Amino acid sequence: MGRQPCCDKVGLKRGTWTIEEDHKLVTFILNNGIQCWRMVPKLAGLLRCGKSCRLRWINYLRPDLKRGALSEMEENNIIELHAHLGNRWSKIASHFPGRTDNEIKNHWNTRIKKRLNLLGADPVTHKSIEQKEKSETKNVGSNNSQNEQENIVISRSESDHQTASAEAKEERINEVVDETSNFINNYDILFGAGLNMVNCYSPSFSLEDSVNPSTSIQDDVAIPQWYFDSVDSVISWNSFNQLGSQ
Repeated sequence: MGRQPCCDKVGLKRGTWTIEEDHKLVTFILNNGIQCWRMVPKLAGLLRCGKSCRLRWINYLRPDLKRGALSEMEENNIIELHAHLGNRWSKIASHFPGRTDNEIKNHWNTRIKKRLNLLGADPVTHKSIEQKEKSETKNVGSNNSQNEQENIVISRSESDHQTASAEAKEERINEVVDETSNFINNYDILFGAGLNMVNCYSPSFSLEDSVNPSTSIQDDVAIPQWYFDSVDSVISWNSFNQLGSQ
């Protein structure tokens, strides 16, 4: 919740102050002093808001008010104070007796800002415009370099991920090739050795011996039992019996 309004503002007068209103306000304050501004309009017989009476007194009617344009020395002091305090016009006005914060603010916006722009200075930072542009360019360059570094890191991580996936695929392919080679070698060893043995002992082999081939072959040469088992699983001996019957 904000501050309560000083009055209802119903039936109050607005706009420019008249000479009679100024006279009533000055007479009341000089005779009674500055009291609560909410009570001043009623006690002084004014149909005005308390805030309006306060601003009228501070900015226009008080006796110690210094009138006239600000000097060059005052402008320089305002520039120095603004560099430290910024737009705190009340604190700046406290260093200039007889000057109001509203007067100093208006003078800053209408005169001093133009003067600083002509001198090549920024009214906000009080730095030269060229230096400000260089700093902004430097900040933009640093931001761009930072973005480039981030993009490089991201691209490196993506390339590393692609390389790792490619290596994994290559390892899997090599495993499949090795498994296939082992299978082919085992097949050659199994069936190639059997054929060589059959060719080697073909002179002493006949169709009559096909009924019990293991006996006739084992009489001549001691052949391992695994050979007969493997051959029996592949070759059907009935085919040889059919050939003998023909």
